[in-house]
Amino acid sequence: MAEPADLNRRERRKLELHGRILEVAAALFEGQGFHETKVADICEQADIAHKTFFNHFPSKQDVLREIARESMGVLLGQIEEAQKQPGDAIDRLRFFYQHAADLAEQAGPMHREFLTEILHVSHEAAMPDDARRLQGAFRALLEGGVAPAIVQAHGLQALTELVLGSYYALMFNWAHLESYSFRERSMAQVKLLERALRSQEKE
Repeated sequence: MAEPADLNRRERRKLELHGRILEVAAALFEGQGFHETKVADICEQADIAHKTFFNHFPSKQDVLREIARESMGVLLGQIEEAQKQPGDAIDRLRFFYQHAADLAEQAGPMHREFLTEILHVSHEAAMPDDARRLQGAFRALLEGGVAPAIVQAHGLQALTELVLGSYYALMFNWAHLESYSFRERSMAQVKLLERALRSQEKE
């Protein structure tokens, strides 16, 4: 009969392998493209057998789906960091988009294809919990940073949906349009929101 320590070691080993597969797959997807990457490539880079891969993931698409969930966690962390910044909602949004633009410009040539696949699998998977978490994160970023009169006039939910919709549009266009400038368009959106919100504060 196996001792608890042996079970813990096996569980740790399983988690380590799982994480290694995800890490290797993400690097390959971003480096050479999702469709160009084969399960055999992942196995070779992760130094595992095919059987081991399929013990953890039914398919390459399932690997991508888990990467999409992890990406959501990273995004939520970025929004939370912006929420901690001084100033009002516009200042926080500017910080968030500037950081997002930095990451976009540092990304490799295949990153857009990788992001496109993540967007597709997220949509197909229809992950309502993640959608609610993302909406809640943007709502928290706006909360306390918008003048009460504006919140009363339009509602915080409507403002949250406006920002969230703008973010989705930015990411979708950047993923699919080769010449799309994420920094230019995101800063234009922030400026538009600033004019709309701060002008109403003065009325």
